Amino acid sequence: MKKIVMAKKENLTVQDAFELFIRKCRVKNLSAATIKAYEDKLKKFIDYVEPETEIKDITSDVVDCYILDLRDSTEVNDVTIATLLRHLRAFIYYCQECGYVESYKISIPKAEKKIKETYTIEELERLLERPNTDSFSEFKTWAFENYLIATGNRLSTALSIKIGDIDFDNGIIRMSKTKNRRQQIIPLSNSLANVLKEYLEVRGGSDDDYLFCNAYGEKASERSYQLLVQKYNIKRNVNCTSCHAFRHSFAKHWILNSGDIARLKTILGHANLSTTNEYLQMFGQDLQMDFEKFNPLDNIKSSKTTTIKM
Repeated sequence: MKKIVMAKKENLTVQDAFELFIRKCRVKNLSAATIKAYEDKLKKFIDYVEPETEIKDITSDVVDCYILDLRDSTEVNDVTIATLLRHLRAFIYYCQECGYVESYKISIPKAEKKIKETYTIEELERLLERPNTDSFSEFKTWAFENYLIATGNRLSTALSIKIGDIDFDNGIIRMSKTKNRRQQIIPLSNSLANVLKEYLEVRGGSDDDYLFCNAYGEKASERSYQLLVQKYNIKRNVNCTSCHAFRHSFAKHWILNSGDIARLKTILGHANLSTTNEYLQMFGQDLQMDFEKFNPLDNIKSSKTTTIKM
């Protein structure tokens, strides 16, 4: 790791401030994935203003010009712009707290979020049907997809689960490696418990071993399981091959089955309810299914048999 030498405020460059910001992120014990996201998202801004530019020269006008430059780009959509600006705002506000730049606000423009990709019921039925195969790789992928749709876990979280984290006796799963660094406990459904018991009879292993591992029994890379899911899904004529789509599908079907938002927030591990509420907006069209069945006005009107005369 490069040693950071404290520079004077009057000649602190953007690159210097960025390195200090990343160091502060490590001090705050942010996850490696979060720090990597800051590094990736802020690189575009640093390249735009040039690394050797003095940080005190990064005014609100510079940020505004950067936003306009992003909007002029055909390769960046509104959602990406909002994401880039959220990371930039964290960096700039850190610099303001340290007295490196003058104080000003950065507003995040609203972006219309697209409906997230999910699996249909028919696709899930094809994917979750137990494969008749001697291939452990295929059998493992089947168990893995059952796990994803039954828990709503992120891919990184699922690959960090160890065999000992599955508590069959109490019907729970303990998750210690999550995106927000919070330890979580979620329910273990009976269906998933049966799948995992069958899987573990073949997989074997001890409590300290990863539940879903690589070919050598070690922690698997996210990319390797993305490829396994892609191959498995295409073989079953399912065009959607996203691991994260299982998480979206979990949330969608939870809502459509009248599951409460508060419990969904806990299971998905969201820091605040506003993130969970986004699913309500994303799947608004699907929520129209059987609307008359649950809508109070339709229920009241259907129960009236008297005809009103003028």
